[in-house]
Amino acid sequence: MTRPSHIALHRAFDDARFGPARTLDLRSMMPSAAEALRRAEPWLRERQMARAGDVLVITGRGKGSPGGIAVVREAIRKLFGTLKRKGVIAGFEEHTPGSFVVTLASVRALFETLPRSRSNDSRVKPGDPKELLALDAPTRAQLRALAERSLDVLGAPRTDSLVHDEMVRQFAILSSAVAQDETDREGRLQFLIEAARDAFDDV
Repeated sequence: MTRPSHIALHRAFDDARFGPARTLDLRSMMPSAAEALRRAEPWLRERQMARAGDVLVITGRGKGSPGGIAVVREAIRKLFGTLKRKGVIAGFEEHTPGSFVVTLASVRALFETLPRSRSNDSRVKPGDPKELLALDAPTRAQLRALAERSLDVLGAPRTDSLVHDEMVRQFAILSSAVAQDETDREGRLQFLIEAARDAFDDV
């Protein structure tokens, strides 16, 4: 059995390595599996945009769960697999029986797949995609600049069709990093767009 002093020492090392900004403590929140997923995915995506590197996700061991089954832990483990396929995380490993260290993927990994051009480019009129018209004009301008930068880095032409598709794709990716309870969702989105542009500028 691990002595309390050893547990405290382990936590002290984790605090020094990760700190509050790179630690998601789901255990203390005691969420359901669904709520844990709603909290974890936007947080991991936002930390990726911030280029946080390795982060610590504390799930707990599930001792308080019915039947002692670690429902939250297993739900988060499955989420990691999904986010790895989507280019959000590069890998993860068990840190303790109640936590994981997650290595976040580079921001560019989110955008490395070229968007498919629409079959008839001539039908795409200049201007912003209709799907994004609910956003403020400055936000759409930021998305357009990001889409054009992304296409440049990926070696794709800046056709109206590809720019439109890339704007919509970038919005879908970045909006996933904005929590539903965020008070200024569009402001947060603008911050993430600029973070993504900075990442491309570092290429």
